[in-house]
Amino acid sequence: MSKRISRVFLVDDHPLVREWLTTLLNQITDLRVCGEAAGAEKAIEGIRATKPDIAIIDLALPEGSGLSLIKSIKTEIPGTAIVVLSMHDERFYAERSFRAGARGYVMKGESTSSIAAAIRDVLDGKLYLSPRMQAVFAERFADGDIPDLHTPIKKLSDRELEVFRLLGQGYETRRVAQSLNVSIKTVQAYCARIKEKLQLANASELLREAIRFCDAQSAV
Repeated sequence: MSKRISRVFLVDDHPLVREWLTTLLNQITDLRVCGEAAGAEKAIEGIRATKPDIAIIDLALPEGSGLSLIKSIKTEIPGTAIVVLSMHDERFYAERSFRAGARGYVMKGESTSSIAAAIRDVLDGKLYLSPRMQAVFAERFADGDIPDLHTPIKKLSDRELEVFRLLGQGYETRRVAQSLNVSIKTVQAYCARIKEKLQLANASELLREAIRFCDAQSAV
């Protein structure tokens, strides 16, 4: 009896990453890439059409938010499991991704074997985290502290964190609004809430802290 082929859908805004992943995964005998997309809108359309067993999703997408996409998939196509493959620091995004509905989180700096292991675990109904994050979560549970939003940055909602990250990457308010498909006034409202939660006095302090956040992530 032949082994069942699991179908994989790829979501990443870099063509070379999608090409590399397609080559890597199609070399595994029981995995096949069934579709790909560069952005959230095309991704949800493609996943609706192909109904893959698993989707590999980057969090940084040209339109919309990767976290929002994960939530949409879990609502509309619950049979598709999700693994996040992202450059974003897992210390800030792994927990949010799991809360949104992902079952695995792999940083792009990890080895190809980690990607394969994540897919295997998630298809087997398990969760996948790096050894570092497994230790972090285990320590929290041992201390009776179920993972929660308790550090300053973690006070931000998913959308507020996306706005904060884009500001730190040099996006102006209008470009943030375009990227997240919201109005400029909505972005301004998010900025006001971010300043309040992080106790920042003005827009200059907000921008400084956002840049510092992004710089810290890139240094990991």
